[in-house]
Amino acid sequence: MDSIFAPKSSSISSLSSSALLSRFLEASSSRKLSSLTFIGSRPFRPSSYSTTFAMASNDVSKPKIITGDFGYVLEDVPHFTDYIPDLSTYSNPLQDNPAFSVVKQYFVHVDDSVPQKIVVHKDSPRGIHFRRAGPRQKVFLMAIMLLSVGTTCASPFTHVLDISQVYFDSDEVHACIVTCGGLCPGLNTVIREIVYSLYHMYGVTTVLGIDGGYRGFYARNTIPLTPKVVNDIHKRGGTILGTSRGGHDTSKIVDSIQDRGINQVYIIGGDGTQKGASVIFEEIRRRGLKVVVAGIPKTIDNDIPVIDKSFGFDTAVEEAQRAINAAHVEAESVENGIGLVKLMGRYSGLIAMYATLASRDVDCCLIPESPFYLDGKGGLFEYIEKQLKENGHMVIVIAEGAGQELLSESMQSRNQQDASGNKLLQDVGLWISQGIKDYFSRQKTMAINLKYIDPTYMIRAVPSNASDNVYSTLLAQSAVHGAMAGYTGFTSGLVNGRQTYIPFYRIIEKQNKVVITDRMWARLLSSTNQPSFMSDKDVIEDKTECISGEKKEEDPATQFLDNGNRADGVLENKEVSSV
Repeated sequence: MDSIFAPKSSSISSLSSSALLSRFLEASSSRKLSSLTFIGSRPFRPSSYSTTFAMASNDVSKPKIITGDFGYVLEDVPHFTDYIPDLSTYSNPLQDNPAFSVVKQYFVHVDDSVPQKIVVHKDSPRGIHFRRAGPRQKVFLMAIMLLSVGTTCASPFTHVLDISQVYFDSDEVHACIVTCGGLCPGLNTVIREIVYSLYHMYGVTTVLGIDGGYRGFYARNTIPLTPKVVNDIHKRGGTILGTSRGGHDTSKIVDSIQDRGINQVYIIGGDGTQKGASVIFEEIRRRGLKVVVAGIPKTIDNDIPVIDKSFGFDTAVEEAQRAINAAHVEAESVENGIGLVKLMGRYSGLIAMYATLASRDVDCCLIPESPFYLDGKGGLFEYIEKQLKENGHMVIVIAEGAGQELLSESMQSRNQQDASGNKLLQDVGLWISQGIKDYFSRQKTMAINLKYIDPTYMIRAVPSNASDNVYSTLLAQSAVHGAMAGYTGFTSGLVNGRQTYIPFYRIIEKQNKVVITDRMWARLLSSTNQPSFMSDKDVIEDKTECISGEKKEEDPATQFLDNGNRADGVLENKEVSSV
């Protein structure tokens, strides 16, 4: 047979990947290849290819869904090639970087994905997956079957051809970083690691900081960022770029991005910020611009769905314990002492729950997801009185969003919002402190000594701890790898312990909350020995709603639900949300 490569396999194996590709392309242009098969690094049936990589829709504005055998579903993220034709690719600089080129399996296979649900039954479908984050390694060719023209003799030829490619030349990258919303431990670490990754991994030398949140795109000057500028900022709290709420004007922001020649945008913020990032991405895609929009999830409340946790959460829990410890010391040092600590958690009580579990000094934890009542049998006041009689002191932790429905004074502000669209809350800590004092004043059974501690801004402003520093580094590096590989419209996040790229619509579709029917909340109740505070009416209504089907429990994030967080095999065809 007339081989298009070399007459002997030993000669073939001596060819480099680039030389092999050149020989293949040259031969394919001059000869008729009657049979050609590409397969990956694992056994693969050509007949299943169209099923495995079939797009759910040709409309690039719709979610990018890829399905495969045994119920496999990949909720993929957008890529430049989805809407920009004939893009140039470049050799990945990491191939020649001595720190990375020698590390086996550092590059991520193009087919690698991470399951959202890891607790399964033997008959469960494979379920929903997300694209694994990391520097890309495209396995272009694994096996070729060639048939010479005019003969039925097949000549098999097998060779692995790895092409690590990126969609940006290092010199053409103009990146920018913006921080939005409230402060959170770890912001400076993420900024630092994005800059360091771009400079030292990919040779990018133009990185700008956007001053003051979204409005900084069109209202303020940029801040040049270099490794020297950001070298030690991870040791400080806050953000060196400044931040703000609101100020999102899509047209002005995208105009500014286009005018400044920016082609990589890294947006650090919570669910509201990620909604804004999603809208910016849609406008950029509508204009057909080669601009990456990559999000890094930031919320101290840990209320972003899908991901295991957001950076800064571990630090917040650790710092919250300091306030709880102080409240415990104050309470046990006096007769009938009560230490009351208000922690962050507008809609989600995750900080309060985890800080309570970590402390073990808390007698009662109140969160937005678990309703409670004050007066009467089984109410909060009765429980406080019982604890004081038995133990002589008590520590209460309350999340800022708990009990808002009980504050009659909040009716006038219930429909008011801040610049980010968050509902303005009354200070439940001060309100419940006064309520406890008034109750015991009326009862005249015992004199209490109550100390109220609100460490909110102290927690937000501290630098991140070791755990969050490492996590912030991984998030930042993953975002940079994805951007250089041409992915866009994604959030970098941890799913089941693996770094992934998650489409914006999954991040902004709902909020992550404590599930009070889950094991973690049961663990807290067994630690504090507090009652549920649910009245008979609440229990009856809850059961009635569940039976009638009127109430559908929101699925929590993976780490808080032991049996997974989405129904097996269920796909919702959601549009990308907007602000």
